[in-house]
Amino acid sequence: QVQLVESGGGLVETGGSLRLSCAASGSISSINTMGWYRQAPGKQRELVATVLTGGSLNYADSVRGRFTISRSNAKNTVALQMNSLKPEDTAVYYCATTHYSSSGSNTYWGQGTRVTVSS
Repeated sequence: QVQLVESGGGLVETGGSLRLSCAASGSISSINTMGWYRQAPGKQRELVATVLTGGSLNYADSVRGRFTISRSNAKNTVALQMNSLKPEDTAVYYCATTHYSSSGSNTYWGQGTRVTVSS
């Protein structure tokens, strides 16, 4: 099992910045993806950004250029720096990690942290 603890959400004005952090603990595979997803009210959960163990990055088109994901393999942490925030970024943000092994993969989720961007 893997446990994820997020922090850093809150209320910010349009154009402002927030930094989300997530720490993983437990049975952590050496090969994994860490990332952030979000779910706005009435909408499905969507990918925001992911980073592989080797450093490959993936961003949703809606956040590319504004958000930056980073990770520390040594500390098993992942962060999301969010700049130029817009009201449409308002959502609950979830940290997630997918671990890969010869028997398949498992995805673990954090409890979520709320981000509200006021207009």
